[in-house]
Amino acid sequence: MLHVETELAERYGVRGYPTIKFFREGKIFEYNGGRTSDEIIRWLKKKTGPPAVDLSSVEDAKKFVDSNEVAVVGFFKDLESADAKIFKSVASEMDDFVFGITDDDVVYSELKASKDGVILFKKFDEGRNEYEGELKEEDLKKFLKSNSLPLVVEFSHETAQKIFGGDIKAHNLLFISKESSDYESRVDVFRKVAKEFKGKVLFVTINTDDEDHEKIMDFFGLKKEDTPTMRLIKLEEEMAKFKPPTEGNSESEIRDFVNGVLEGKIKQHLLSEDIPEGWDKEPVKVLVGKNFDEVAFDKSKNVLVEFYAPWCGHCKQLAPIYDELGEKYKDRDDVVIAKMDATANELEHTKINSYPTIKLYKKGTNEVVEYNGERTLEGINKFIETDGEYGKAAPDEVIEFNGERTLEGISRFIETDGVDGAAVKEEEEAEEAVREDAQAHRDEL
Repeated sequence: MLHVETELAERYGVRGYPTIKFFREGKIFEYNGGRTSDEIIRWLKKKTGPPAVDLSSVEDAKKFVDSNEVAVVGFFKDLESADAKIFKSVASEMDDFVFGITDDDVVYSELKASKDGVILFKKFDEGRNEYEGELKEEDLKKFLKSNSLPLVVEFSHETAQKIFGGDIKAHNLLFISKESSDYESRVDVFRKVAKEFKGKVLFVTINTDDEDHEKIMDFFGLKKEDTPTMRLIKLEEEMAKFKPPTEGNSESEIRDFVNGVLEGKIKQHLLSEDIPEGWDKEPVKVLVGKNFDEVAFDKSKNVLVEFYAPWCGHCKQLAPIYDELGEKYKDRDDVVIAKMDATANELEHTKINSYPTIKLYKKGTNEVVEYNGERTLEGINKFIETDGEYGKAAPDEVIEFNGERTLEGISRFIETDGVDGAAVKEEEEAEEAVREDAQAHRDEL
């Protein structure tokens, strides 16, 4: 269907698959929730019915709370009050939750509500959270997001969006096997510390027995034998990763690790392989994080570096050409041809978004120039001989990531050479606007 109805997809701004849109009375609502049937049904009910269900009896209220993992109830003696209207407005906007509303004294008593307000009921942790203070839309949204997730969230396809799409951008990840004999005791300790950082850091477990999580472990340079272990990530402009100074998982070690990151005492962790024996014996030198700066920033040489990924098809096609380039310059004292596996080695000063990426670190100045010409021996050789002028990338050729800020989303962005999740360029937005205007004009005719 998506290959056949391309014009239809273009007309309605479909940029990725699957995309779900709901059409009602001429308005279009795009679905951005989870992929389970329950989540889609809940969203549809919200869009086709009242934003908050009327809980007019104890039976209705008990069924509403008992049948949902998380349920939000507004208690308002005056259903047309300013606070009730704020509650309904939030209910209409937040599709991830089910909302109920009541003015019935008996329901107040049954659900132990002593006054007007909002209570979040949940089937985990403390069981319920009462909103305190003046009712404001943004504050209520933050309250619901903060309290609707367990203190310790198990990572899965279903929870990924809630984890990475929330307001909390610091996540402490515990990589652990659910089959291990001490799983429950370790998670209990993890949960105890999580209470202290509620609202600041999300605590997440990642089951290392699940094959779907192997890519996540690769992203952190972890193997199953390295677990159980923690890594903390901060999702800001760049994803920063932090490694605990010790491999213990005691209460004090977990607490000290998280505090150390939040207080800036623990530096960002950058992956690096060990320097391989004989790394400089072949025409193409092998760089890793530990020897990169020493080689690349040697001002007496022009250093050309290919940043590659072992699984990248384009990198494999380039390999024989690059080896030939190495042979060509192997006797030159002022030129170094090198390569680095950028999936296993990270650099604080250089972020690689696509593979292969070729950069020239210039002699004398250490100026860095990226190559964007044809991947041929002649093209790359000319790039070196013209001191990085021929085929250099324009400054604005950097592809900005604008997709889901999840491990899976960023991984897809990298693997598709910056296609999946790329920010829409202004020209593309303009073209889209022109197409929409033209279509609207045709519709009028």
